[in-house]
Amino acid sequence: MVFSSSGIEVLPMHSPAAPSSSSALRRLGVLLAAPLLVLSAAGCEADAPATAAGSQAASSSAGVPAQPTEPQAGTDAGAAPPADGTGAGPAAIDVLATLPVKGRAPKTGYDREQFGQAWEDVDRNGCDTRNDILRAQLTDVVFANAGGCKVASGTLADPYTGSTISFVRGQDTSTAVQIDHVVALSDAWQKGAQQLSAGQRRALANDPLNLLAVDGPTNAAKGDGDAATWLPPNRGYRCAYVARQVAVKAAYSLWVTQAEHDAIAGILAGCPGQEIPAGGAAAGAAAADAAPAAPAPEAVVPGPAVGPGTETYYANCAAVRAAGAAPIRQGNPGYRAGLDGDGDGTGCE
Repeated sequence: MVFSSSGIEVLPMHSPAAPSSSSALRRLGVLLAAPLLVLSAAGCEADAPATAAGSQAASSSAGVPAQPTEPQAGTDAGAAPPADGTGAGPAAIDVLATLPVKGRAPKTGYDREQFGQAWEDVDRNGCDTRNDILRAQLTDVVFANAGGCKVASGTLADPYTGSTISFVRGQDTSTAVQIDHVVALSDAWQKGAQQLSAGQRRALANDPLNLLAVDGPTNAAKGDGDAATWLPPNRGYRCAYVARQVAVKAAYSLWVTQAEHDAIAGILAGCPGQEIPAGGAAAGAAAADAAPAAPAPEAVVPGPAVGPGTETYYANCAAVRAAGAAPIRQGNPGYRAGLDGDGDGTGCE
């Protein structure tokens, strides 16, 4: 029997016992089919390891096996968390709908001291809140001390007016930039803050969510007005402004009056996608719960003795306020360094 290189039997041309034609055809069919079966089986076996190897290589390049992951709390399923870890808040108009609408409570009993000492170092980083906000919201900041705490100068892009203000620390210049409580403390007192603990009120007064560095005269014009009575002259900032007020009131369980609610809703109608500041609805409440109790208020002492041969003297800021002399500035009767905690020339702010 002779086989060709392909494995097919070749019949001798002069075989004395040549098989019948039907027998030869059957044998030829078997011989032809066998290599095809071998090739088919080999092909299947070759493909399977290649697929497995490809999957293994893909897993190795990723560093971990490919498997589904649970979405992080506060993020959409499948969305990567923001690089800065903050995230966007809910729509302000939706949060506004959750705020109670009530009348304004009496202002009886309100005092700045109900919200703790002005500009404390609540986060214990060695800097008071005013300087923390200046450092965070000004640019080109220059410090007055080596510790990098007391801001000597900087540039403010004022959100309330849209103007640029050069801040220079000093007796006659510091007030050009003031730190505004977006929800004024007096307004908060009349809309729920009376029911807060001392620690929660202290947190509200020092929460960056409620604090903005702004143009001084514009802040003075605002006073303790709410959105129904005052809005920033810069119309382009009004949506963000009322959204921040909504965030603060939601965080600290404060309410709005009907007029205030309608004013905010009217502004947000022009920017329905406006979100509250990131973390606003939860960060304030968490800070309030963690805040230590406020220190006991300073005892109010009688006003200073003023007369021939006497010198004006205030024992503390409570006495300055009781005398109607706050804020007291360098050069005013009774001013002394002990009343000016941040050394900017203005005490008992």
